[in-house]
Amino acid sequence: MQETHNDSGTLAENARELMAATADVAGEKVGQARKRLAAALERAKELAGQVRDKAVAGAKATDEAVHEHPYQAIAIGVGVGAIIGYLLARRCSRSDD
Repeated sequence: MQETHNDSGTLAENARELMAATADVAGEKVGQARKRLAAALERAKELAGQVRDKAVAGAKATDEAVHEHPYQAIAIGVGVGAIIGYLLARRCSRSDD
């Protein structure tokens, strides 16, 4: 997740630099492209905020559920871990053949 955040931050920074570099360039096509880029950056910023808000809400809901039902949460975690371990063991044994 952090890597995606860094990549999107770098992309946004590069787009801002491009807009700054073309600020003095005249022309209808350049102006339209700059407007589209600014709108896309704004939409991406809004989308990132929505994703962050949903992730925080999901984390809070999970935290509450774990606190309300700790033994069930432990059982689910152990079960999921066992299934993943079983699948990985099968995959490793196949690749050895």
